[in-house]
Amino acid sequence: MPLTVLLVDDEPLVRAGLRAVLSAQPDIEVVGEAADGAAVIPLVRQLRPDVVAMDVRMPLLDGIEATRAVLRSVSEPPKILVITTFENDEYVYGALRAGADGFLLKRSRPAEIVNAVRLVAEGDSLLFPAAVRRLAAEYGNTSAREAMDRAALTEREAEVLRLMTRGLSNAEIAVRLVVGTETVKSHVSAVLAKLGARDRTQAVIAAYESGFVSPG
Repeated sequence: MPLTVLLVDDEPLVRAGLRAVLSAQPDIEVVGEAADGAAVIPLVRQLRPDVVAMDVRMPLLDGIEATRAVLRSVSEPPKILVITTFENDEYVYGALRAGADGFLLKRSRPAEIVNAVRLVAEGDSLLFPAAVRRLAAEYGNTSAREAMDRAALTEREAEVLRLMTRGLSNAEIAVRLVVGTETVKSHVSAVLAKLGARDRTQAVIAAYESGFVSPG
């Protein structure tokens, strides 16, 4: 089965460019388009895409609120890849914090666009650049630090989280720690459960906001 994608952007040229790049891949199918976040929920329910590639800035409902709406109201929601012009845009950080799974720069090369969609769909790696890490660290607060303390991660779980913040996949972490991939998956699941994180992105945000890791 092909990987299905819904495109959401108020610029027709951006949608056309993304469609051309993604549709050229034999394992990816663009199943729909929308010009605003307000149209996302009915389309997600109708088309059941694996990934929503969504502009972070739109006139009626931006990518942050659209992400929140999808995660709140759709059972088994798709992965959400936010699209932006600037990587240090606070809207991007807001969308990631709201539950988006990664982000894509509009100026990205075709191969990077395809890779971003596949990475987000697989869900075991991150699109989390230095600029967004710095934003997350700037939003650090006492409650985030207290939540990390309450999580009481084991030494191995803490090590896995540090490697997650560097964007490593489960397979890459397994090689680094010289353990099996299934063992890494178990550790990742434990980290998410202890932090109350929906996915890897949320766990990494918690790591930066709490000061568990620094953006340096």
